[in-house]
Amino acid sequence: MKSGFCKIGWALAAALLAWNVVAADNLFSDLMVARGKGVEVRRGQLDDAFIAYKANLAARKQELPEERRTQVEAMLLDRIMITQLLTNRASELDRTKARDNALKFLENTRKTVESEDAFIRQLRAMGMTPALFTNRVFEQALAEEVINREVKNKIDVTPAQVVSFYQTNDQIFRVPETARVQHLLLSTRDLRTRQEYSAEAKRTQHEKAERLLARVKAGEDFSKLILECSEDPTVKENKGEYVFPRAKDDPRRAMVAEFEAAAFSMKTNQVSDLVPTEYGYHIIKLLEIAPPRRTPLTEAKGRIMDFLVESETAKEMPKFFKKLKEEAKIEVLDPKLAAELAAKPEETSLK
Repeated sequence: MKSGFCKIGWALAAALLAWNVVAADNLFSDLMVARGKGVEVRRGQLDDAFIAYKANLAARKQELPEERRTQVEAMLLDRIMITQLLTNRASELDRTKARDNALKFLENTRKTVESEDAFIRQLRAMGMTPALFTNRVFEQALAEEVINREVKNKIDVTPAQVVSFYQTNDQIFRVPETARVQHLLLSTRDLRTRQEYSAEAKRTQHEKAERLLARVKAGEDFSKLILECSEDPTVKENKGEYVFPRAKDDPRRAMVAEFEAAAFSMKTNQVSDLVPTEYGYHIIKLLEIAPPRRTPLTEAKGRIMDFLVESETAKEMPKFFKKLKEEAKIEVLDPKLAAELAAKPEETSLK
């Protein structure tokens, strides 16, 4: 429910954020590709953006056919121009908010990788340095703040629209049966490298799991044991608690088959025997099974409002970008790119 322009995953960020790079020694020798009031894009800048885009695809084991180069370059050029136009309009408040959001994004991004070295390696694979990545994240956060102020915040969604959406999208608000459990894990693979333990190490983990299970069955505080002994990497955040549906109802939120089968077969407050999965040995306590239900409007209202605002923002952004380009009197000097942008504005415009 977030705008594709603003809310981007970090693996894609390198390709989407690398478009303003240009070497200092090429600044005056590069051919100008596009220009306007507050906008200047040179060939080297666009080439660097294209290289970063291809590197990002390669990191995801994808390739770009050469015949699509002009189409992709036109898309990247449009993004470079729009980013420059948006950042030119930023206020000091926009910049303050953008810095805060960029710092949060960078902090969360680093949590998704095992180490700073791994983070740097992944950036290098996509043609980025940490400093460049940080600058581009700030630049995009700044562009987002301008869009929020000049487009998103001016959109008005009425209560009638919310009710209409709720009534005509019944399936979206159907919540399947879910299990809420507490869970203790002793891993049988290295959580950093994902490599499986040796047979001997697995036996050691199994024996340790058996001892922990005996302590749980004897009445020890399961929540305390989870915090002390579980090797689930998310235990500090969720304290071993998960809520999930069956895979057939929502495969995106499902647990592995063995875990699901154990959880949905137990009674409330029952503790399982050891449940082996590809991740290790689990001890599961069922807290509750919640029956299927329809999310009430009072609970769904906020999400519906957000979705409708984002949808309207996405519709308004191409018109807003067109207005900015016209005001800046943008000229695309490369004939092929100009033709591509003129022929397929809906594909090349940043949405």
